Amino acid sequence: MLTLPDEIINLCQPFEELFHSKTWEKAQILLIGAILAPGKRTVSSALRVMGLGEQTNFAAYHHVLNRAVWSSLELSQVLLGLLIRYLAPDGPLVFGMDETVERRRGKRISAKGIYRDGVRSSKGHFVKASGLRWISLMYLAYIPFAARIWALPFLTVLAPSERYYQKLGKPHKKLTDWATQMIIQLRRWLPDRYLVVVADSSYSVLELLKFCQSMSKPVTFITRLRLDAALHEPPPPRRPGQRGRSRVVGMRLPSLKSLLDDPTTC
Repeated sequence: MLTLPDEIINLCQPFEELFHSKTWEKAQILLIGAILAPGKRTVSSALRVMGLGEQTNFAAYHHVLNRAVWSSLELSQVLLGLLIRYLAPDGPLVFGMDETVERRRGKRISAKGIYRDGVRSSKGHFVKASGLRWISLMYLAYIPFAARIWALPFLTVLAPSERYYQKLGKPHKKLTDWATQMIIQLRRWLPDRYLVVVADSSYSVLELLKFCQSMSKPVTFITRLRLDAALHEPPPPRRPGQRGRSRVVGMRLPSLKSLLDDPTTC
């Protein structure tokens, strides 16, 4: 029998109703085993660290991931609710969004692609990696005992490469498309909170920024602008009796690079 401290049981209890009773027993073992296992967190390593390496029915634990019926989206919602309850019951919420590459090889992994390895690459050295690209949405919380801000992921989405969609004969779904869908889901889960999402320059796309501001309850999106980005003033109001369509943008503003090169810039 698996015996856990009362503190851990209380934390895991909100997830129990999302699983079948037999699946939940195995899921708890895999959860604790994944936390304790050194190195790769596979099902086999989780069972070994829990003292179940000699189990004859070890395949039943693999079924939790490839056969059992449960929703990862519902788990993400419950996990986010726990993070907000214990770490930020009120006030604005700040989230981080970034992608990571899980190194995987094999013919059966159809969604894998070739991506830039952000860990091994530098400004003057480009390293490629084969694997799966995931987009993570993380709650940025200040942890008192660590005296710093931690990024706590609660929602992760697989973003296949463009070549994968070409093989399926479907239109490519870009990173910003996935980001838009994740922000919509986040706003549905937290309809009454002030939300701030921070991301790198990969998400500095006008369509995404405009969408976040045009929502019924806007989401503040902070990202890094390109130095050569085309900046404009807001469009002027339509004059009485004006013919033709209204202007979409206002007067062109100097780019950030030109401002940096200008000797009169403070």
